Amino acid sequence: MTKSLKVRHCLYFEPKVSEQLEALTAEPGTSMSDLVNGAVIAYLKQRGASHIETQFKPRLDFLSSRIERIERDLQIVMESIALFIHYQLIVTVSPPAAQLAAAQAAGSEKFQKFIDQVSRRIASGTTFGADVKERVQRGPPNSEE
Repeated sequence: MTKSLKVRHCLYFEPKVSEQLEALTAEPGTSMSDLVNGAVIAYLKQRGASHIETQFKPRLDFLSSRIERIERDLQIVMESIALFIHYQLIVTVSPPAAQLAAAQAAGSEKFQKFIDQVSRRIASGTTFGADVKERVQRGPPNSEE
């Protein structure tokens, strides 16, 4: 059985700490060296964890603020869709049965134009959502003007 080499250190403890250390090692099979070695290892691990937190905290804070902005943008989108659906269901009048086929054809054409416009705006980077977000950030227009 080979023992790993250990380095000898001469340490000084306050009397109260020394008494507590002796009390902990009074039982057979425990040694001061093992106890102090374990305490130093635990301290170094904790210090390393603190170092990791220090390194990643700014990045995590940045990601958190980005998520908050995404949540706000999503709220704007959901509210816009809800208002649009409300308008379509409440305000828009259904066509008479005789004109239903023509209305559906016109609706399909308008929907295709809508999809094309959304695709173009997303591809160009100039989105209506950005316009709405800018208006929300500016606040409501002044009614005094």
